[in-house]
Amino acid sequence: MAKKPFTPIPPMAELPSAEEINVRELLDKYLSGEIDLICVLGPTASGKTRYAVRLARQINELLQEISGRVGDDVTAGPTCNLRKAEIISADSRQVYRGMDIGTGKDIDEYCEIPYHLIDIVDAGTKYNIFEYQRDFERVYKDIRDRNCIPVLCGGSGLYIEAATCGYSLPEVAPNPQLRAELEKETDETLVARLAALKPLHNTTDYDTRKRLIRALEIAIYEAEHPVQRTAFLPKSTYYIGTLVSREERNAKIDRRLDARLEEGMVEEIRSLMNGTHPSQLIKEGTTTLSGQPIAAEDLIYYGLEYKFVTLHLTGELTFEDMRHQLATAIHQFAKRQMTWFRGMERKGIVIHWTEV
Repeated sequence: MAKKPFTPIPPMAELPSAEEINVRELLDKYLSGEIDLICVLGPTASGKTRYAVRLARQINELLQEISGRVGDDVTAGPTCNLRKAEIISADSRQVYRGMDIGTGKDIDEYCEIPYHLIDIVDAGTKYNIFEYQRDFERVYKDIRDRNCIPVLCGGSGLYIEAATCGYSLPEVAPNPQLRAELEKETDETLVARLAALKPLHNTTDYDTRKRLIRALEIAIYEAEHPVQRTAFLPKSTYYIGTLVSREERNAKIDRRLDARLEEGMVEEIRSLMNGTHPSQLIKEGTTTLSGQPIAAEDLIYYGLEYKFVTLHLTGELTFEDMRHQLATAIHQFAKRQMTWFRGMERKGIVIHWTEV
C-alpha cells in the first residue's frame, strides 16, 4: 500500500537572520563572567543536539589551548582550572527511562561529552516542571563547582525558561477547594483566567481539562506568592538557536519518523505497555521478572509518538493513519516550538540564530 502524503502546513512567519557563532568570543564571555550558561535551543529536527556536542568539543579544544599556553604560570588565574564542557538536557520526555526511540535520545551522539538529565525517572510517571528546575539547579551547581562549563540543550521552551529564569518555581500542593470551584467553570472561562495570569505561548497547559485546572491552580498560587531568587540558577544566559527552513525541517521530520519506525519504535512502545521493556525488567537471582506495564492512557499523556503509536496498538488507528497523523502532529509541534522561541525574543531575550 502506498504511503499517504504528509499534510502540508501553511507558510510560517519569516525566519530570523542567521549569524556565525564565534566560539572563542563565546568562551571569553564565559571566562570573564559576562555569561554563566550557554543554551542551545531549537525546534525538533533542527540539529540542536549535534550542534551542542560540536560546540562542547570546540570549547574543550580551546580550553586545552589555553591550558597549554598557561603551563605553570600561577598568575594566570582560574581560567586554566576550567576542565571541560558538559551538556544538560532540556527535553521534557528524554528524562524517562525506556522511552528511547520515540524521544530521539541519540545517546551515541554525545560520545565523550558528559550529559545530564536523561534517563532519570521511570516511564509511566508524571515528571513536572518543578522537578525539572530542582534537578537542573542541582546539576548546574555541580558542573560549576567542578569548574566545568554547562551547556543547556533542548527544545522544551517551558523547561528552558524554568532553567534560565533566575528564580525558583514554587512546589504547589493540590488545593481541593480551589479545584472544586474551578470545575464549575467552562473551559473558555478557565483559559481566559489563565491567560490573564501568564502568557500562553502554546496549548500545552490546556490541552486537557485536568491540565488546564492544574495550570491555573499553579498560576493563582504564583500570583499570590512572590518568587524567590536563587543563587544557584544562571543569571545571564547566552542563547543560540538552531535555524532551519520550514521545508527542510519538515523533510527531516518525515525522514526521521520513517527511520524510527524502521528502528522499532512501535515495538518499543508495545514493550512499555506490556512491562517487558529492558528498563522495566527486574533481576532476582537468575530469574528476570516482568516489570510494571504502563497503561495506554499514561503513554498517551506523553503525546506525539507515544500518543499515536499507542492509539495504533490499541486498534484505534491503522499503521498508515498513525504515521500520517503523527507526522502532521510533529510538523505542528515544531511550528509551536518556533512560536515559543520567537515569544521569548518578544519578551526581550536575545537568541543568536545560526545555521547548522
